[in-house]
Amino acid sequence: MGKLKVGVVGATGTSGAVAARIVLGHPDLTLAFATSDRAAGAGVATTLGVTPDPGLRFSAHDAVAGLVAGCDAVLLATSADVSAKLAPVFAGAGKQVVDLSGAFRLDAAATLKWYGIAHASAALLDGAHYGLPELFGAPPAGALVTNPGCYPTAALLALAPLVREGLVEPRGIVVDAKSGVTGAGRQSGDAYSFLEVDGDVRAYKVLAHQHTPEIARALGRLAAGGGAGAGSAVGVTFTAHLLPIARGLLATCYARPRPGATAARVAQCLADAYAGGPFVRAASVEDVMVKRVVGTNLALVGATADDDVVVATGAIDNLLKGAAGQAVQNLNLMNGWDQARGLTSLQRTAA
Repeated sequence: MGKLKVGVVGATGTSGAVAARIVLGHPDLTLAFATSDRAAGAGVATTLGVTPDPGLRFSAHDAVAGLVAGCDAVLLATSADVSAKLAPVFAGAGKQVVDLSGAFRLDAAATLKWYGIAHASAALLDGAHYGLPELFGAPPAGALVTNPGCYPTAALLALAPLVREGLVEPRGIVVDAKSGVTGAGRQSGDAYSFLEVDGDVRAYKVLAHQHTPEIARALGRLAAGGGAGAGSAVGVTFTAHLLPIARGLLATCYARPRPGATAARVAQCLADAYAGGPFVRAASVEDVMVKRVVGTNLALVGATADDDVVVATGAIDNLLKGAAGQAVQNLNLMNGWDQARGLTSLQRTAA
């Protein structure tokens, strides 16, 4: 059986370049094409620092229509407006689609409000699978997979088991999260230059970040699935911060405890939720550190509590478990492979 032919759209962006490199190193995948307007015509091997077919060159985004037939699957590492247009093209041709943007993470009304996108295909939006495998399982065959955002991935892995088991109140949740500058993609503005970022930490998109409804929606789906929080509306306040580091993300989450939410119980809840999985590991709250996950597809999570508050933390590499690594994890599951296939080379001991 031949390798799965995968195209990467947006293959010189921060997440897209990582996705392309993972595809190139994967034993069951081959890079069918890579697109980039700013690198169109350049050799993929030279630009990405790897050696695939030496004749493979970047195509411009407007050439995508002619590339559809040459792939089995596509990873869309594009802006939400571009993904909203391209995903139906690939899905309509029967290709596997994993979208790294936010175009398909919310319902139609919220997508219009938070992303300014009015979807032409309601069926595709409604059928999109939220690709956080540890919480929502393997993508169904043929589904469009919407990869979670990096901030929601870290926050949900830390919070979701506690909400699902009814150990915390579903309203009044606060998520304080901080990411390296690659989380913003390739930005040309002064706000993301070295001189502006170095030695500084600041909040951005306060009370206006598009990941707020994403976190609330996912937690609401899990709370509605059972436990003491079943059917309860979820209320989340999310604030993102920019760190003066290249990559890595830490989310610190606060919630009001319900009866039985002791320090030992909430810690054990996370340990039980992820026991045996390849990518999420429970640790003590103070051992959840960015440096222990950067360069891997791992997530570290931890939780503790007192009489007044439950604190849960999650750390990931925003470009791997928060983007490209998780996209390939989803692609593995869609094809019935071990979810860690092609990602073990990224692993190292979280110590």
